[in-house]
Amino acid sequence: MDSAAGNESGTPDFVLLGLWAPPALRPLLWTALLAAYLATVLGNGALVGLIALDRRLQRPMYLLLSHLALLDAAYVSTTLPQALAHMAARRARLSRARCGAQLYLGLSLGSCEALLLAAMALDRSLAVCRPLRYTALVTPLRCAALAGAAWTLGFALSVPNAAAALRLRFCAGRPAVDHFFCELPAVLRTACADTTANHRLIYGLGVPTLLVPLAFILASYASILVAVGKLPSTRSRLKALSTCSSHLAVVGLFYGTVSAMYLRPRASSALPARQHKLVAVFYLVVTPVLNPLIYSLRNREVHVAARHALARLRGGRAALG
Repeated sequence: MDSAAGNESGTPDFVLLGLWAPPALRPLLWTALLAAYLATVLGNGALVGLIALDRRLQRPMYLLLSHLALLDAAYVSTTLPQALAHMAARRARLSRARCGAQLYLGLSLGSCEALLLAAMALDRSLAVCRPLRYTALVTPLRCAALAGAAWTLGFALSVPNAAAALRLRFCAGRPAVDHFFCELPAVLRTACADTTANHRLIYGLGVPTLLVPLAFILASYASILVAVGKLPSTRSRLKALSTCSSHLAVVGLFYGTVSAMYLRPRASSALPARQHKLVAVFYLVVTPVLNPLIYSLRNREVHVAARHALARLRGGRAALG
């Protein structure tokens, strides 16, 4: 009885098995991840800076976009620096408290992003369906309230899953988490206890944090399509749809990867851990890098703001010189 108890509780820390790569390719993988991290932080940071400094971008759509950029930068910063340090030191251990904090932050920021994407869909819907009343309906104060609600609900709704995971019993010694960070599904696979209740909780809380926002986004775009269909010319229809294309691309990237991790049937947890890591790399590394590009490449207003910012920067340097 005493031996069984000793085999199942109070683990001092977790061992992260990390990303697999042949020894000859590990420096290349480390460099690629570092480049992706720097591109994410700098790209999203530049987007936030442009929106904050340029008055022409201080409108509801861009204010919500600045929150999305902050989320992406924060999300990648909770995991990649640690993963890079572990790869460089070849030592990947995390205390139970640090693992729990990383798990909770990852869940919270992901939930915030889903809710924020729904708020952005509402903004686009009102812009297309109620153009004459848009400025009266979507004020900066209401925009800030929507963003604040997304942050608050995201962090609040993630508490039960994180708390339930940390209360599980883990095997004696140092449990090996077959991942490069403490992600909820990977931590659950490490537990020695029955995790049925945890998976039910994931699906239950997945409704308000993922499925309800997705349903709202789909309903918003259904109303947009109806409104666009009533426009008199093809040019006006294409112009209205072009304002939504970036948001749709980001929604597709986000839900295509996150649903594969958190809303798939439990039986699919038997899939190889390498496949789980590949999905995680996509939504943790690739998506945050692409988001600022998606929103800026075809956006004339962002291009103009960036040119003005560069001109001011050059002017300031010339004055100093």
